[in-house]
Amino acid sequence: MLQPSLAARRQDYPRQRIPRPASWRENAAFPHGQKLVSFINDNREMMMIRLTTALCAAALMIAAVPSAQAEDNSTDQYVLDLGMGLMAKPRYPGSDEVIAVPFPIISVGKFFIPGIGQVIDGDERIRRFSIYPSFNFNGRRDSSDSNELEGLDDVDWALEVGLGMAYRHDWIRGFVEVRQGFNGYSGQVADFGIDFIANPTEDFQLMVGPRAGWGSDGYMDTYFGITASEEVDSALYDKSYDAEAGFNTVGVASTASYDLTDDVTFHLRGGWDRLIGDAADSPIVKEGSTNQFYGGAGISYEFGFSLD
Repeated sequence: MLQPSLAARRQDYPRQRIPRPASWRENAAFPHGQKLVSFINDNREMMMIRLTTALCAAALMIAAVPSAQAEDNSTDQYVLDLGMGLMAKPRYPGSDEVIAVPFPIISVGKFFIPGIGQVIDGDERIRRFSIYPSFNFNGRRDSSDSNELEGLDDVDWALEVGLGMAYRHDWIRGFVEVRQGFNGYSGQVADFGIDFIANPTEDFQLMVGPRAGWGSDGYMDTYFGITASEEVDSALYDKSYDAEAGFNTVGVASTASYDLTDDVTFHLRGGWDRLIGDAADSPIVKEGSTNQFYGGAGISYEFGFSLD
């Protein structure tokens, strides 16, 4: 619940195509027995420099290649913007370890439902209210992932599905997203945010704004609670902890999107979340960190089609 969700309506949120990154479990090992998380923690500054350099070089190569004239999507029933990026983020909520994970970029520009019509029309109006689907994926958390998790029960991957509502008025946009969790936990989460939007040029867009997150009892207990049996099995935690429903994060998020061509867009994003309430008071977080930083970059490609 620390990142924006996977999809947003493009006409309500022009060029906002960066989703909430998925949390992927990482078990890869480096030579001499070093695990990926240890390698990143020891070399995070150099890795971020190399990552940024590589992605920027790829973006420049794409921009330098002459492209065919962009296809006109005005008559298409469906317009999608799909891509992939790489994100540096905490290993799990409350962790002070950083891992690098891939994340999808998904945006829906136009969407058609037979019998109803064009429910998303692709019109990038800057004053409108909208309702859109919201998704998020939380990766599996194993007790072997970190010393701080030793003795705790494993948490399976979780899919969150729900709806978002937003209103944009010129250069400011407010939104709320509510999702139900499946598989890894049973409960609800909600994200709240405001974005201040600027377009220095026609191809370049900047957005920045505050964020807040809320979780139900089911979500909070799964990721921040400690059961009586876990207390017995853990050598680190000497008492159980019940994390109750409430707001669990406040922070700020920013994105930058640049259209390299009519179809290809380069994205940069980053942010900071501060764990609060029962999440911050969790013994798991006290062994980690209440400050959760993330940042990454990716490239997406837009295309359209019809089923007629």
